[in-house]
Amino acid sequence: MSKDIRIRKGLDIKLVGAAEQTTVAGIPSNVYAIQLSDFHGITPKMLKKVGDKVQAGEAVFYNKSVEAMKFVSPVSGELSEIIRGERRRILTIKIKADSTQQYAAGNSLNVASADAESIKNHLLTSGCWPFIKQRPYDIIANPDVAPKAIFVSAYASAPLAADYDYVLAGKEAELQAAITALGKLTEGSVHVSVGKKSNSPMAGLDGITLHKVSGPHPSGNVGTQINKIDPVNKGEVVWTVSPQDLVMIGETLLTGKFNAERIIALVGSAVEKPKYYKTKIGVEVATFLYNSGVKEENIRVINGNILTGLKSAPDGYLGYYNNTVTVIPEGNDYDFFGWKRPMFNKVSTSRAMTFSWLTPNKKYDLNTNTNGEHRAFVVTGSYEEVFPLDMYPLQMLKACMVKDLDEMEALGMYEVAPEDFALTEFVCVSKQPHQEIIREGLDLMYKEIG
Repeated sequence: MSKDIRIRKGLDIKLVGAAEQTTVAGIPSNVYAIQLSDFHGITPKMLKKVGDKVQAGEAVFYNKSVEAMKFVSPVSGELSEIIRGERRRILTIKIKADSTQQYAAGNSLNVASADAESIKNHLLTSGCWPFIKQRPYDIIANPDVAPKAIFVSAYASAPLAADYDYVLAGKEAELQAAITALGKLTEGSVHVSVGKKSNSPMAGLDGITLHKVSGPHPSGNVGTQINKIDPVNKGEVVWTVSPQDLVMIGETLLTGKFNAERIIALVGSAVEKPKYYKTKIGVEVATFLYNSGVKEENIRVINGNILTGLKSAPDGYLGYYNNTVTVIPEGNDYDFFGWKRPMFNKVSTSRAMTFSWLTPNKKYDLNTNTNGEHRAFVVTGSYEEVFPLDMYPLQMLKACMVKDLDEMEALGMYEVAPEDFALTEFVCVSKQPHQEIIREGLDLMYKEIG
């Protein structure tokens, strides 16, 4: 029996450019990249050097803090370049792919009979452990600390996000293997959330506590679900895993082969034919970007969804955790005296000069224009209208800005991640970078407390 979660606070941003439920094979990339910015807080120690040959699923580097935690290549080929930044910090590892892919030999695991330690070691050495995140701090999970519960959100409520019901179809065996394995790593429950009206393949899995979610975005955010199901207190840890990463974990357990294949949604109003592509982690975005047609030259490519994704060059690379690439017009034009005129084609929670509330089902063609400039916080009460967590968002942001650790702890920072503040950033009249502020606050807490 499922437990329903009804979210009332939030905001659905309806946009044109949703992906048609058609999947095509992406063009293989000549070069694939592992971007270290995807692994927050990890200090890499290289196992390979430029010129070395690697197989798909072979370890390229490990985490200096947890040496058993391996990070593997998504493809076979030659390690062609290591891009470094300040103090020789590794930024990107590029691999020139072979025309015929070779996979590193691995062992399958009988998850039904395996114990927790065997499962943990298999995930660490096979390269699957980085798919497991933890709260607090929104970082890759510490394998030495058992979680009180594990959360999986199979309901994507973000604008133009990939439809999990569609991309997970036919993957029940892999999902069940991953759920069975992860269930042995916690004494608590494995909480799986699906849309109330969805037909998710995850709803019928064994060994889960099922929740049916409804309401506006961010109802699909795993942070929202944690807050409503089992909040994180000081000294507690929960793990989170995305559904498509579960598929990769399950396939590795069943076959012993690390398969970096991922179905991604190319979406946005600047794309002529938005659809799904079967590709690999770290692929060049250009391999599918122009295959669907781009309506104009002045565009913004976003690696991820429109609220939490990062700006990418058209020749950039698919992020390690992303299953959406969004393309919208660049907003470098301005309406003369736009703030004085009624606005019919913009989304706003305010009814002053905007009329989106009159057409709740209208889909908008938005660009990247922020329609304002950075300024000090203006208290309007708009954050609380879209923030469903039982917390004080403005006070938490200010505590992070002044680096008040005691206040951050008292306000519930152990539970949040930057994505939980994406909507408050969207509605912020002060144009403050909420997600960046929260990320810096979490980093400070991890350094001082964690």
